[in-house]
Amino acid sequence: MQRNRLAAETSPYLLQHADNPVDWYPWGEQALAAARRDDKPILLSIGYSACHWCHVMAHESFEDPATAALMNQLFVNIKVDREERPDLDKIYQVAQQMITHGSGGWPLTMFLTPVTQIPFFGGTYFPKEPHHGMPAFIDLLRRVAEYYAGHGAEIAQQNAQLNLAFARLDPAPADAGITLEASPLHEARAALARSFDANFGGFSQAPKFPHPSSIERCLRHWHGTSRDASPDLKALYMASLTLTRMAEGGIFDQLGGGFSRYSVDGQWMIPHFEKMLYDNGQLLSEYARAALATGEELFRRIAAETADWVLRDMRSAHGAFYSSLDADSEGHEGKFYVWSRAEVQALLTPEEYAAIARRFGLDRDANFESEWHLHIFESIDAVAAALGKSAQSVAALIESARARLLRVRDSRVWPARDEKILTAWNALMIKGLAIAARVLHRPELADAATSAVDFIRHTLWRDGRLLATAKDGRAHLPAYLDDYAFLADALLELLQTRWRSGDLDFARQLTEVLLSQFEDAEAGGFYFTASDHEQLIHRSKTFSDESVPAGNGVAASVLCRLGYLLGEPRYLDAAERTLRAGWSMLQQYPQAHMSMVNALEDFLGSMQIVIIRGDAAPLEHWAATLSAVYAPMRLIFAIPGDAANLPPALAAKRAGSGTVGYVCTGMTCSAPLSDLGAMARELQ
Repeated sequence: MQRNRLAAETSPYLLQHADNPVDWYPWGEQALAAARRDDKPILLSIGYSACHWCHVMAHESFEDPATAALMNQLFVNIKVDREERPDLDKIYQVAQQMITHGSGGWPLTMFLTPVTQIPFFGGTYFPKEPHHGMPAFIDLLRRVAEYYAGHGAEIAQQNAQLNLAFARLDPAPADAGITLEASPLHEARAALARSFDANFGGFSQAPKFPHPSSIERCLRHWHGTSRDASPDLKALYMASLTLTRMAEGGIFDQLGGGFSRYSVDGQWMIPHFEKMLYDNGQLLSEYARAALATGEELFRRIAAETADWVLRDMRSAHGAFYSSLDADSEGHEGKFYVWSRAEVQALLTPEEYAAIARRFGLDRDANFESEWHLHIFESIDAVAAALGKSAQSVAALIESARARLLRVRDSRVWPARDEKILTAWNALMIKGLAIAARVLHRPELADAATSAVDFIRHTLWRDGRLLATAKDGRAHLPAYLDDYAFLADALLELLQTRWRSGDLDFARQLTEVLLSQFEDAEAGGFYFTASDHEQLIHRSKTFSDESVPAGNGVAASVLCRLGYLLGEPRYLDAAERTLRAGWSMLQQYPQAHMSMVNALEDFLGSMQIVIIRGDAAPLEHWAATLSAVYAPMRLIFAIPGDAANLPPALAAKRAGSGTVGYVCTGMTCSAPLSDLGAMARELQ
């Protein structure tokens, strides 16, 4: 069988379609030129490797010779991996919502005019046969082609309206006379309380997503009130209950660690089984932070098991991290993860089974298509009481049963793994590993984070610019705002775990590219694409969080922290411009802009920068002691006395005859402190 043009791509998602009878093109000038030449509308299909309904539509329609023949006859067909081209996905998701007044999603199916690439119709999944009010895909293809051929004037008018709508998307920046103030922090806290599920945690009903930025906001808000006469314990409770219920739920892999994308129910019991690197990077950060804030052993365990999963199942031979595990295996969603009762009984001893059945609900009705997906139903103490055993012996039985079941599960047919390396998603995991390494006292996690940084710098950093993706030795595609902002953010975390002057220099270079290539110099904030990026129908500038934090929010926070660390007013000014650019959104919808809210707190608050200088052993002791409390407005850097190539603001903070520390609040720094106890008192 002759393969189509996708056979030369690196994306596993595109390669999955290389054998389709559809004459697919990747997005690029060859496809766009063909559409202009033949005056054919473009059928743009956007999805990703771990997307269940993308696979369904591919099997029903794109693998069907009759459907493919009609697509090839009527359209120029372009297939896009949303994870490689989030710039295109952002634009056409918004356009789909404007045209249909419905929600977006994947697969995204859009029909574009050949000259302008502006969409005139679209949707998401379309079935092969009419279903639930949706037309059959093959009928839709004919109707769209007929409409394009006969309604040029109406399409031109709609395109003009879409262009106007895109132009109005960017909010006006705050007036020069307006002072940035803390009301969005309080409004965000109130919005979280209104949406909080007091029974199962989380901030929505089914389908229920983790929303790591909301969890972080709760922890930060609680900490900000911790010295008040009445600290906001409800904020801490909202974060803790959410993290606890997710840890007990089926959204967390109770055998192998790591989190699925979301729960289809409100109890966190049955997930959509795909596992994404970006979710797990963010949740690793939040569980580690919560462990530090609360001392809760459950949070430490979940952070450790999530880190173990990513190092075991998602790490490439070169040290970077793969993108995702599919939801499906052998054609069925969740098949890799679920169990029959008889299978579990046959694998375990009677004692092990008695413990694990009560713990994970195998003694109850099946919860997933007549089988069992493991979910914690009873505490260790409750199981121990029911079985007349000690909690310690029950915990040992459960651990031995988990290990045995995991070994058997690993021998099953695995879900597909998307092995492309994405810069932004790796940055989120680098950050999570750096935080977890400090909290869990596991230097091998810092080693893994460092290796991933080195891979990015050696493979995805070329001629002073980042690339977005790499696979099989090929790195390509200009990087986006998220790549630069997330990586600079991750480097600031890793520098607090282990100092390398080259990493600080890398963070500075990334920040300078953000300012020179991405900033909106007139209105403030950052565009999603660089100034020399391919010209598309719209240059996106967004401030809201999605499945990953908003690049503008992360960039503003990085600029605040790096500005204070280096004594660089340009960075602080750029952070303020970004916050002003998104100010109206922060005031109206703070709950949708938690990363911006956190950046606002960084900008308004008394940011503390702690610099420790000295020899290695005492340096590590000081850093570990001072880092043993949760302090989101404090950064601690342990810099060896002989560190070279330091910027002036850090070189001036010299090591003495022994270990010394400096405490800087804003732009004001203390005299050097040579006593660890005095240093700790200074930070109280």
